Amino acid sequence: MKKVLLTGLSLLLMVALFASCAAPGAVSGDEIKIGVNYELSGGVATYGQSSVDGIELAIKQINDEGGVDGKRITLIKYDNKSEPQEATTLANKLITQDKVIAILGPATSGSFMSQIPVAEKNKVPVASGSATADEVTVDASGLKEYAFRICFSDSYQGTAMANYALNNLSKEKAVVIMDTSSDYGKGLADNFIKTFEDAGGTIVAKESYVEGDTDFNAILTSIKGKEFDVIFIPGYYEEAGLIIKQARAQDIDVPILGADGFDSPELVNLAGADALNDVFFSNHYSSLDEDPLVVQFIEDFKAEYNREPDAFNALGYDLAKFVVDGLNRAEKLDRESLKNALEATENFEGVTGSFSIDENHNPVKAIVVIELKDGEQHSSERVTQ
Repeated sequence: MKKVLLTGLSLLLMVALFASCAAPGAVSGDEIKIGVNYELSGGVATYGQSSVDGIELAIKQINDEGGVDGKRITLIKYDNKSEPQEATTLANKLITQDKVIAILGPATSGSFMSQIPVAEKNKVPVASGSATADEVTVDASGLKEYAFRICFSDSYQGTAMANYALNNLSKEKAVVIMDTSSDYGKGLADNFIKTFEDAGGTIVAKESYVEGDTDFNAILTSIKGKEFDVIFIPGYYEEAGLIIKQARAQDIDVPILGADGFDSPELVNLAGADALNDVFFSNHYSSLDEDPLVVQFIEDFKAEYNREPDAFNALGYDLAKFVVDGLNRAEKLDRESLKNALEATENFEGVTGSFSIDENHNPVKAIVVIELKDGEQHSSERVTQ
């Protein structure tokens, strides 16, 4: 009798140990933990905080509606300080100590990619709403099996904006002023230039700057005497706002194009509303969209935060909904089942558009081009490459 009891206890312990090893991050009790690894301070905190505001609204709504299979979602939130190394450290903490089922964020490509080796090693799904670098989900070594994103890539944005300049604005001679200190800027520039030239356009000049530059007058003076009808600025709002301000001050009044890095309330503070006319940028979302999902999201966001949502708010919101949609479709509430469900996503309906996930873990979706007038969004349209 005593021998049988000891054997039974040993067997139970072995089963428990095997379960914990075989299904790390599996959900038990009435809680599902999801990690939030975002830039809440530092150079790109505006992107991170906006994304997290959207995430938190989505999770609040999901929990109010009963959660997932009766279990509440608990967010474990950390600030990576806009530093890729810190993002890696926090990802490891979220996975090994907090035992989250998945990680949302970071917002930027560099920080998001820095945590992927940790995620791959531990087989934990990680997903970003705004990491646009082409190699985020697949590179020369192959598919990053546990990495997902719900935004389009830099190459898609660069290609789309080149076609927009040529086909929608009828522009044929472009100047490119690029951020050469970031993969984001270089990726956008390369694809814009290739698409523009392949379609018969001419790149009149290619100028460069690096993160933190504030005086662009020498660059603008050098291009002012050239013949061009559009400027493309692949970079973030911090420098783009100053470039636009200084360009308009030098009476350079051609249309200025950019990408989603323009999308920050700080752009108008840096450039001034008067300078932000005839400015167009690609984005994931516009508050001008009359889709019922968008209208409801704006209403809900205003009720929660008392302000108009931006694209990063919308992307954070959709990201949380995307992962929870995967949890609802997963065979089991564990990391591997969630990864499989995210891979199988089809026709997800979000406020940034509907999409399916392709074989490279990228969304198949349209792009939004927004026009600014006096610093305000004046019009938007969805376009494809």
